[in-house]
Amino acid sequence: MSGTILIVDDQKGVRRLLEELFKREGWEVRGAGDGLEAIEKVEASIPDLILMDVKMPNMNGLEATHAIMARHPGIPIIMMTAYGEIEVVRQALEAGVKRCISKPFDIVTLRDMVHELMLEVAM
Repeated sequence: MSGTILIVDDQKGVRRLLEELFKREGWEVRGAGDGLEAIEKVEASIPDLILMDVKMPNMNGLEATHAIMARHPGIPIIMMTAYGEIEVVRQALEAGVKRCISKPFDIVTLRDMVHELMLEVAM
């Protein structure tokens, strides 16, 4: 798989882990530490896919998703949520998020989800 993926998470360790995984998969990877930075990165260069955490400082993932989808509705977003946040998942899907995954997540499951979503988008 190739293309550009934007990983948005305020936890540097999570960003680093996901960056390493997806770089090995052939992706160009960029990172952002909060929703405001994510919006800036999308405006500078539109990614093929976004992995977005929900809980972040400055601007959370739902707010950032609304802002990004208003200008770029075709970007597939996978929202990373804390386990059991059913209401957040509902709001994310209503905002245009394509998939949600609960933290802590299995890295292989997330990788497979990204691949499946990119195949769907390509069709």
